[in-house]
Amino acid sequence: MYIIISLMSILVFATVVLGIILNGKNSFLKAHPKMEKRIAGANISFFTILSVFAVIYIFTGNHAFAQSAAGAAGSIGSGSQGLGYLAAGLSTGLATIGAGIGVGITGSAGIGAISEKPGMLGRTLIYVGLAEGIAIYGLIISIMILGRI
Repeated sequence: MYIIISLMSILVFATVVLGIILNGKNSFLKAHPKMEKRIAGANISFFTILSVFAVIYIFTGNHAFAQSAAGAAGSIGSGSQGLGYLAAGLSTGLATIGAGIGVGITGSAGIGAISEKPGMLGRTLIYVGLAEGIAIYGLIISIMILGRI
């Protein structure tokens, strides 16, 4: 599992570096758009493959070691514990992504409304705050999940 985690960490770092390189103004890859698409496609496919391996490892695990170390009941508990951590991470991550999209849309519309009518500032802040609340709800759900593990 440590190998999968380290490979995924390296892949996330490579994705960030790739994004910085592709957004550069004087990038070598800007002259070769097919190369740009190939690199991005390879990065996405490697991430997908490693994610599939991680999910397979979560469901199968190393049951022989777990049974010899803590008995059969310990192996069942460790698998459900891993799924609990996965659920907590997904609830926080997906809620945060949704909140970011909501804040981006309402924030840009709010700035447009404020530029035309400055009295709309209070109303637009309420809408942006409601969109931010989605992330807080996801965090609360993940805390509740972690409390049950």
